Amino acid sequence: MSATLFFFVPSVVFLTIVAPLWLILHYWSKHKSRQGLSQDEEQLLEQMAGTIEGLEQRIHTLERILDNQHQGWQRDQS
Repeated sequence: MSATLFFFVPSVVFLTIVAPLWLILHYWSKHKSRQGLSQDEEQLLEQMAGTIEGLEQRIHTLERILDNQHQGWQRDQS
């Protein structure tokens, strides 16, 4: 009888407290992840996009300078 009680009590505690809480938190986190980006994340993404555009412009400028000063610099790299 004590072995049955030993397994029964933790099972009841798990099924009444832990399992419902686990399911609630699981589906809450799934719902939150589907909502998309927060405003802070959107701002950060826009900031990164602006930084990338600036870096692309710098690369193009450097390539033009190298083209003017060192003809065929791209072939030297290969």
